Amino acid sequence: MNGYMRIKEASEKWNLSERRINTLCLEGRVEGAIKFGNTWAIPDDAIRPKDERIKSGKYIKKTEDK
Repeated sequence: MNGYMRIKEASEKWNLSERRINTLCLEGRVEGAIKFGNTWAIPDDAIRPKDERIKSGKYIKKTEDK
């Protein structure tokens, strides 16, 4: 696959687990990632997505305006 890398290669490049990269691809957070059957093709020039998980333990509740 010219111009693309697999999840394993992205895992080594971005220092993330393969499972985490799969989750990022499923959420659509990896720009240009394409799924072929059960394999993800990630562009070689793709930028590592920002980690937006909550680490402080303080969850922000969304309130509805009434």
